[in-house]
Amino acid sequence: MVSFLQVDPAFHFLDTLSSAAHREGSSWRRARNWALFESLYSTGVRVSELVKLDLGGVAFDEAVVRVSGKGRKERIIPIGMKALDALRYYLGALEFQFPKGRAGSQALFLNSRGGRLTARSVGRILKSELTACGLWQRLSPHGLRHTFATHLLNAGADLRAIQEMLGHESLSTTQRYTHVNIDQLMKVYDSSHPRSRKK
Repeated sequence: MVSFLQVDPAFHFLDTLSSAAHREGSSWRRARNWALFESLYSTGVRVSELVKLDLGGVAFDEAVVRVSGKGRKERIIPIGMKALDALRYYLGALEFQFPKGRAGSQALFLNSRGGRLTARSVGRILKSELTACGLWQRLSPHGLRHTFATHLLNAGADLRAIQEMLGHESLSTTQRYTHVNIDQLMKVYDSSHPRSRKK
């Protein structure tokens, strides 16, 4: 089973990244890491889709991301305000890091040399950042995709809508991404079953 974060640890992780990015004298990489993981958590995209994003892939005014998924199918996914704030902050930090431009790269997420960040690098960065903020849980970027789906479902989102956002052909694939806790199951049962004990 793929590991995922509960809501409180996820917020702790992202808030810690935000604080590190805003600390005086912090590097542009801190801003990148915050934007990277806010975006993964906010959209639920595959890490391969995220690192392929170019500057034009985020529509700030519409609060959506356009990704090219499996089979080159384009998906339009909502992105939250915190992720958009993180992206704006990161792009501002990039202007100071690369004042003469980006060496021809249109990639949204850059490595230290100004090239496109790789999916493997994102995994290494995630491991390092989790450890730095005191979370010892083993988590891959794919685990943040599971976290996204689980948090949406537990908050009452429709499974079909989650399927669309994740870009799954089959609903059964989406169901494997959602880790519903027993409290949520009991709440649904109690409110939905005509002969539940609490009615």
